[in-house]
Amino acid sequence: MIRYFPTATFAPWGQFHNGVVLDTRRNLTTQLQCFTPFPLQVKSSIEGEHHPSCNGDMKTLMQPPYKWRLVIAYDGARFSGWQYQPTLPTVQGIVEQALIQVTKLKRGDLGLVGASRTDAGVHAWGQVAHFQTPDNYDCLNIIHKAVNGLLPPDIRIREISAAVPEFQARFSVISKIYRYQVYNDAVMDPFQRKYAYHSAYRLNASVMGDAAKHFIGKHDFSAFQNASINDRTPNPVKNISCFNVAEKGPLLQLEVEGSGFLYRQVRNMVALLLQVGRQAVPPDIVPKILASRDRKELAKYSYQVPPHGLSLIEVKYREDHLCLPTDGPEASFGMHRSINKCKLPCF
Repeated sequence: MIRYFPTATFAPWGQFHNGVVLDTRRNLTTQLQCFTPFPLQVKSSIEGEHHPSCNGDMKTLMQPPYKWRLVIAYDGARFSGWQYQPTLPTVQGIVEQALIQVTKLKRGDLGLVGASRTDAGVHAWGQVAHFQTPDNYDCLNIIHKAVNGLLPPDIRIREISAAVPEFQARFSVISKIYRYQVYNDAVMDPFQRKYAYHSAYRLNASVMGDAAKHFIGKHDFSAFQNASINDRTPNPVKNISCFNVAEKGPLLQLEVEGSGFLYRQVRNMVALLLQVGRQAVPPDIVPKILASRDRKELAKYSYQVPPHGLSLIEVKYREDHLCLPTDGPEASFGMHRSINKCKLPCF
């Protein structure tokens, strides 16, 4: 990919002098090649001095933008989901504001893209996103610290790393893992109230696990999709590779992994499993509703569950898309603080 830059944005990361670009970031010198079809004069670092074009035309070949991968955790309680909305607080909007301050780029130039458009009130431990910059970086630890320093405490960048050009946070996804937590006791634990749905009904986790197995495989999930004005006729056929129901004391964790999910699909599947756990409907109701491909059929048996029990745990990609570029810096996972030991005088 060849990108051409006008005079005003030429060599933002270095200085042009005597036919070469002096890269001030990495102390490298890059010889220019000539490709643009029009004459271009570039002002050197020496005031008033201009350099002639190459063979009559100054033609500059620039590298494609550098791509960066983020792993993001957030408490979604006060946000209107991940996706940017100009009039509402969203996770993408807040992260973009921090990146704009650190990189000094415009929103359109950053091109921040998330792997999953989580709904309002939904949390994430392993949301993945990518953005791009015209410059490379020697060290990501400083950028990592700067971005987190600008973010509110309910959003954190867990990891930042260089990405290969083929990586795309949304379209390179192999599978996603979501977890829904249910606190199953007569009295709700106040420390769990923000991240688990309270069910005072006794739930049979074993029967719920049996019912969850009916979701595994490739199915048309039209009956478990809510209507959305944002989607353009999404493919209702999804592949569910795993659906587990685990008991940890009174806390039930329903964890599902799939190639992708329709709007509200996970929460609708959980809602039906809760009805099975209450023994209000039998486990074999799942394949019958799947076969109907009708959202109204699901509505006959289950209610909606709130978003705060749901979290995006992990997004999986092909291994070759996760390799670090050869010219990229080491990934940053944050830096621990250290303190020098005090040397007390000897008496």
